Amino acid sequence: MAEKRDYYQVLEVPRDASSEDLRRAYRRLAKQHHPDVNKDDGAEERFKEINEAYAVLSDDQRRAAYDRFGHAGVQGMPTDFGINPFEIFEEFFGFGMGGGRRSRRAPRRGADLRYDLSLTFEEAVFGAEKPIHFARQDTCSACQGSGAEPGTTPVRCATCNGSGEVRQVRQTFLGSMVNVGTCPACGGAGETVATPCKACRGSGQQRLEIDRLVPVPAGVDEGTQIRLSGEGEPGINGGPRGDLYLVLHAKPHRFFRRRGDDILLDVSINLAQAALGAKISVPTVDGDESVSVPAGTQP
Repeated sequence: MAEKRDYYQVLEVPRDASSEDLRRAYRRLAKQHHPDVNKDDGAEERFKEINEAYAVLSDDQRRAAYDRFGHAGVQGMPTDFGINPFEIFEEFFGFGMGGGRRSRRAPRRGADLRYDLSLTFEEAVFGAEKPIHFARQDTCSACQGSGAEPGTTPVRCATCNGSGEVRQVRQTFLGSMVNVGTCPACGGAGETVATPCKACRGSGQQRLEIDRLVPVPAGVDEGTQIRLSGEGEPGINGGPRGDLYLVLHAKPHRFFRRRGDDILLDVSINLAQAALGAKISVPTVDGDESVSVPAGTQP
């Protein structure tokens, strides 16, 4: 598998590029390499690469993780899977360019959530069970997600005739394009609610506070991610739930430090112990140990 290029190089911008710099670079490169415009070999792969880079760098949280840890920092985050470059292009420019558009009423996976979990040095080394508390959206228990007051039902939207979309033809630099947008009357649902649910005010969702006890394996590193499947936001139109990603952060120890699987400790000895040798007591994560210092030890 080819090694991924640096996202800043992909978009041809410096690492301190502003949001507007990123937008301008994306607009220029996406137009240039869109497969409907550029028929060169490799244009589609380049187009996907451009969209992946923009999806990460245009999001402040993902960009910060990428700047700190590189590609490893965004692996497993929401942009690490399910990226549809044509959808990103459509959202940016406001129109489709062929290749088939996903129906707004098709099942869609729920959004992923992130939870930053702090660990002590010992918990990162030995593992632990950690309680977490987080909030997420869930399907309203009163209306079962319909948004309609129990005992009533939504009706087909008269504006879009139930499709959830409205279409317009417009002229672009590529010729006539069909502009497909979300129906303003129903918000893309294809249905309207005459009597909104009182419990969720017609949103179909409610906010829940969740408590979980999470096992953390031994030997985790700073930035390690643990995926809790199905603990994210609810799906749309019957789609599966998203996931919850725990990002682990190990607090520094007052005298131990880690290098991979090794634990390092700086110990001071006097000149006589270094010259003649000695047995000294050294603290470890398992308790004090007696260590022999050979004669003639150098710093």
